[in-house]
Amino acid sequence: MPIRERLQQRRFPTLADEAVVSVLVAAEHFTQAVQPIWERHGVTADQYNVLRILRGVHPGGHPRHEIARRMIHRAPDVTRMLDRLAAQGLVRRIRNPEDRRESVATITAAGIALLARLDPEVHAVQRDFTATLTAPELRRLVRLCDALVP
Repeated sequence: MPIRERLQQRRFPTLADEAVVSVLVAAEHFTQAVQPIWERHGVTADQYNVLRILRGVHPGGHPRHEIARRMIHRAPDVTRMLDRLAAQGLVRRIRNPEDRRESVATITAAGIALLARLDPEVHAVQRDFTATLTAPELRRLVRLCDALVP
């Protein structure tokens, strides 16, 4: 069903308005589908994102400001989020030997194991969510989204 029908809105003020609303509705639809998975595993969407970021540089890590820069959503307090993940044993924070004011977060074995349990479920939702799109359409969608973000 077209998003226009789902929202029961025959017209949008501009094509740009319709496009932006469509992207937001699609993103929300995906989030609602995957949210129960994250909740079942005891993490939020932002915490899952942080764990994925840190897994990407494992065995290295990132300081707080680099994690914040790479996040999908702007998180107001990455420090507290890292503290919660550390309390769960999913990340470890160590002082940067070159700058004692800065700590570097790394993912732990428990964090990697959690992602290993989460990934198949999240990937299944992603596959279902994008099943109506061909590989060229998916590549085009990626390019279009890239064009929207400065």
